[in-house]
Amino acid sequence: MTKTKTAKLYRMVMDKHVCPYGLKSKWLLESKGYAVEDHPLTTREATDAFKAEHDVKTTPQTFIGDKRIGGYDALRVHFGDWQPEEERPETSYRPVLAVFAVAALLALALSSWAFGSPLTIRAGEWFIAFSMAMLAMLKLQDVEQFSSMFIGYDLLGRRFVPYAYAYPYLEALAAVLMAGHLLPQVSVPLALFIGTIGAISVYYAVYVQKRDIKCACVGGSGKVPLGFVSLTENLAMIAMALWMIARPALGL
Repeated sequence: MTKTKTAKLYRMVMDKHVCPYGLKSKWLLESKGYAVEDHPLTTREATDAFKAEHDVKTTPQTFIGDKRIGGYDALRVHFGDWQPEEERPETSYRPVLAVFAVAALLALALSSWAFGSPLTIRAGEWFIAFSMAMLAMLKLQDVEQFSSMFIGYDLLGRRFVPYAYAYPYLEALAAVLMAGHLLPQVSVPLALFIGTIGAISVYYAVYVQKRDIKCACVGGSGKVPLGFVSLTENLAMIAMALWMIARPALGL
């Protein structure tokens, strides 16, 4: 017979506060096949006494056998599900890939509903507009931090700092107007302007100066490296603007 794996978990469970990391630790242990011996700490006094007894500063705490594993992050490391911040790769494309994936799915879904087919010209337009809008939203979460990264490589932002603060708002405005084909006399020159400056700045920083820096495209906290993806974002913005100029002439 297979011996059941067991673990002891000590976590805060109070009337006004149930520790989320305690719940996640319990779920993680159970998902790994452990029978959890749950020890709720229901008062502040009980919590402080537990910390003093085991010389720990936080809860939850997990014990497997006679070994103390630690809190939720330590438990994830123990199971090989997580890396500490200092051990993670310095760059990651995940944020921008998530934006593009969600934008594409939204565009395809909306096109299916509106035109009966996911693969339409309008779906392509929406994909670019939605991507721009979501990237702008990420920048707008912390404009101060975004602007600090942005002026590190943007040629206009370096010479005129207010442009770095205005950029997320301009990108969001162009995206919203383009998504609805509204005020093309505003959205088209705006997208051409910021897209062209952005493309030239990225190309110069990455392919001429050979700089290894992070892109501000997903906001100031992102780890996306400045390079092909950043250049593609700006080129797509330019392409969208040019398409909206050519569209009426093509009768579309």
